[in-house]
Amino acid sequence: MIVDKIQNIFKIPELRKRILFTLGLLIVYRLGGHIPTPGVDTAALQHFFKQNAGTLFGLYDLFAGGNLSKATIFALGIMPYISASIIFQLLTAVVPYFEKLQKEGEEGRKKITQYTRYGTVLLAVIQGFGISIFLESIQIQAAAAVPGIEPATGLGFRLMTMLTLVAGTVFVMWLGEQITERGIGNGISLIIFIGIVARYPSQFLNTVQVLRAGTLSPFLLLFVLAIMVGIIAGVIMITQGQRRIPVQYAKRIVGRKVYGGQSTHIPLRVNTAGVIPIIFAQSLIMFPSTIATLFAPNSEVMQSIVGLLAPGGWLYNIVYSLIIIFFSYFYTAIIFNPADLADNMRKYGGFIPGIRPGKRTAEYIDRILTRVTLPGGIFLAIIAILPFFLIRQFNVPFFFGGTGLLIVVGVALDTLQQIESHLLMRHYDGFMKKGRMRGRR
Repeated sequence: MIVDKIQNIFKIPELRKRILFTLGLLIVYRLGGHIPTPGVDTAALQHFFKQNAGTLFGLYDLFAGGNLSKATIFALGIMPYISASIIFQLLTAVVPYFEKLQKEGEEGRKKITQYTRYGTVLLAVIQGFGISIFLESIQIQAAAAVPGIEPATGLGFRLMTMLTLVAGTVFVMWLGEQITERGIGNGISLIIFIGIVARYPSQFLNTVQVLRAGTLSPFLLLFVLAIMVGIIAGVIMITQGQRRIPVQYAKRIVGRKVYGGQSTHIPLRVNTAGVIPIIFAQSLIMFPSTIATLFAPNSEVMQSIVGLLAPGGWLYNIVYSLIIIFFSYFYTAIIFNPADLADNMRKYGGFIPGIRPGKRTAEYIDRILTRVTLPGGIFLAIIAILPFFLIRQFNVPFFFGGTGLLIVVGVALDTLQQIESHLLMRHYDGFMKKGRMRGRR
């Protein structure tokens, strides 16, 4: 039973310590999310975010766990770190120095991690200063509507806000690294995960209120819940789905020992790019509305473009889906190099049965990867436009799908698999009775 398996978790001292440590740091993160930045009018800021939910501000607030709309000390969240990580991933594909570091093993990865931290601080300084100016303008507008209120403005307010936000980002980055090292799961992912999940109770209360008001039928809600269960199952299948290419290693005799001769496989994931294509696509398609909000609120041309790309419209869905599929291929090509994989296989005597080593192997892997990526990209596009379909067709009072769903399911699976490995390593029953991990015990 599931209760017995949960009890098994706390029977292992090391695993129990890791889980409690992770929960403790996540509680610290959530507590910090309620400490406001000094001198900010949070009521005016939340009103602004309600009016501009479909812009980049809303996307950023999602990854910040709602801290940006409340202007807490963690308003920047972990986004500068994520941005720095993506930048250095892209640099490894175009800059030979970073490509060399990536191939140096553990020492090279440590250097890239250190550069990522420096990049995080730099991006946090830039973004923190920009947000301080943004908060200043919001407060000036709010003060103009209420005579007699003196808003916090000036260079002192900007520097204090910037330093507060940068310190908050560095602290959140440290929390994530500590969870990864001494806790369970990926710390950065869990911080994003807990920020998204923290919104679920309010959405549940909104659903209850809608049911009581009679706006949403109970039978329709059950039907929507059944769809949601099916979608979650589909996300799990796509997240774990692989196309395995068999690889055979030739036998080598070195001295009196025989090396190689075993069979293995190359796992090509259906969704190699993860949630990144949706993030890139959202940033790109929300860019016009963000520009119109900040710089051209009275421009008829910009407003017409924003109207054409209104979330949920047919043009929005088509453009959004095509951009997601494009970035699925683009990001997969950045992080997965078939030529390097084929070269490494040839060095160690590996080959795909029926395919010549070297260039032919690289072409074969690239062809398979191209075919596998297409259904993954199409599924990502369906998940991305699903929330707008549910809201428009069934009047659903919550936002289900998109980036949040993929992150929640992906992080939950990764954390569960790590707990599973700890249980199986100590000969306890895991959560996945018929899973592959149990079969390897």
